[in-house]
Amino acid sequence: MRTEIGREPIGLRVDRLSVRRGGRPILTDVTLDVRAGELLALVGPNGAGKSTLLAAICGDLPPAGGGIAFAGRPLHRWTPVELARLRAVLPQRATMTFPFTVAEVVAMGRAPWAGTRYAAEDDDVVHEALRLTGTESFTDRVFSALSGGEQARVALARVLAQRTPMLLLDEPTAALDLHHQELVLRLARERARQGGAVVVVLHDLALAAAYADRIALLAGGRLVADGPPVEVLTADRLSEVYQHEIEVLPHPRTGAPLVMPVRTDG
Repeated sequence: MRTEIGREPIGLRVDRLSVRRGGRPILTDVTLDVRAGELLALVGPNGAGKSTLLAAICGDLPPAGGGIAFAGRPLHRWTPVELARLRAVLPQRATMTFPFTVAEVVAMGRAPWAGTRYAAEDDDVVHEALRLTGTESFTDRVFSALSGGEQARVALARVLAQRTPMLLLDEPTAALDLHHQELVLRLARERARQGGAVVVVLHDLALAAAYADRIALLAGGRLVADGPPVEVLTADRLSEVYQHEIEVLPHPRTGAPLVMPVRTDG
């Protein structure tokens, strides 16, 4: 995997970022680093600004204030092709208007490398992405005919095939069963271990605690906490942010935080 442009390790800096939509503030004064070799999970209640932050990082939403820089260069100074070779984006929902097959959808991830020396790797890279996501058995099926969970895994295969040093994943486990949730987070963590920078939006705090190197907790469009899971996921903080009493216990084997809502009897 290519993890450098020039001599600078690929990383991202969000500096006092604010985003407005329809005149309404969605993010306010968010400062955050995304580092090569780390998996960063964005968590928080509905409406916290997680997906908006990811969209701004992708370049899909213009800042109302502050800025974003990849590898030390402001986001607006990267061309679309350069960005496509820098970061791969998995949206919450993948839709296809035309009847593309699974193999064709995954091969779309190779488009940024057309005409470069890396295009010679296309077939091998696509095959590997299909294998990793367990989707090689239905490569000839039409994407739109797949179940929601199958589509989600194929969309992830497309992102992996793009072979970028940064992955931006928006709720990649939402449509998946337990087995495939674990598969997706293992793949994301492995990409980080290989030197990539991975940002993933998650609602499941247990998954975030188990797989993330760092967690950024958002609420009301602001960054509430940023750090290792054991430091961010505290009972008092989560109870306040989620407006529900929450208890946090250490996993008996790994020590990772186990987050559980307090349920009243009856």
